[in-house]
Amino acid sequence: MFENESFKSALSVNEGIEQPPSVSNDSVRNFVNKARKRLSATQYFEGIISGNRTVLSQAITLVESSLPAHSQIAQEIVEKCIPYSGKSLRIGITGVPGVGKSTFIESLGIHLTSNNHKLAVLAIDPSSERSKGSILGDKTRMEALSADANAFIRPSPSAGSLGGVARKTRETIILCEASGFDTIFIETVGVGQSETVVHSMVDFFLLLMLAGAGDELQGIKRGIMEMADTIAITKADGTNVKKAELAAAEYRNALHLFPKSVSNWSPKVVLCSSLDGSGIPNIWDTILEYTQQTQENGFFNNRRREQSKYWMYETINESIQKHFYHHPMVEREIHHLEANVLSGKMGSFAAARKLIQLYFGHK
Repeated sequence: MFENESFKSALSVNEGIEQPPSVSNDSVRNFVNKARKRLSATQYFEGIISGNRTVLSQAITLVESSLPAHSQIAQEIVEKCIPYSGKSLRIGITGVPGVGKSTFIESLGIHLTSNNHKLAVLAIDPSSERSKGSILGDKTRMEALSADANAFIRPSPSAGSLGGVARKTRETIILCEASGFDTIFIETVGVGQSETVVHSMVDFFLLLMLAGAGDELQGIKRGIMEMADTIAITKADGTNVKKAELAAAEYRNALHLFPKSVSNWSPKVVLCSSLDGSGIPNIWDTILEYTQQTQENGFFNNRRREQSKYWMYETINESIQKHFYHHPMVEREIHHLEANVLSGKMGSFAAARKLIQLYFGHK
């Protein structure tokens, strides 16, 4: 068609680069299995005590896992770490919604890390799927602390029973202490009984409150205030200072009505602002003052021992409950008996007694 046979159409397609061979499923599977290869309990332990953050994170993942194989190696790791734990100061932090926990934790955390403390921030959050609350969101807000070489922020398990999540958090504390963190923050993300559980694993319990939100004592459980070793009124800056001072006076009056603590510590009410940093050093000084006083009168170590005993029994209860509900006979009959209870054909106690008999092998 064309006289010049050397003419080439603009539509001609070059051969291009030779394509690599396709990756087989077996190759992918082998790569994934290699990547997922677990270390031994000893290797995890050695990585943890050497301060390896990656190994620490992997070990915490094993602690949080519900797989039996993971639980077994996790317990080995925890047992190896126990002799290297117990040297940190464990601080529980809770507060009403909107109080600014994330900002406060970052402000106090930076104060500590700037003074050469190593800080781990953990959380108790058994209900995040319902409340949508999660320290994952907090971690993105605590940008400066997240980037701090002396800080470690760990999201908590997001589902399961409160007791189960709390036990895993307690074991995580042990791993963090063995890794060299001298200060541990335990934040309550969920609401309800999580404050009580956090109180059972910390040395100092800090309650954050917000001024200017109506009746200062409205909706505040007496039990939570009785647990608090210090109440911090947050956002005490700008035009809010006066409101914060009035709120502090109300809380001080309320605390006088409570019986004296067995620790002989008189709970304090302090003001702070995470925005300008005022009051933050004072809160840390208060924590140190409490620690010194309770160590001198013996309460600090006695409380640690009582907490260890408490968690021994809680672990037994959780293990027995899990074994009960996974028993073949119980699994087979429980829904049938539950239906009988709901329909009124059987009483609650009779159904429970029947399941217990099945569990112990009685007909």
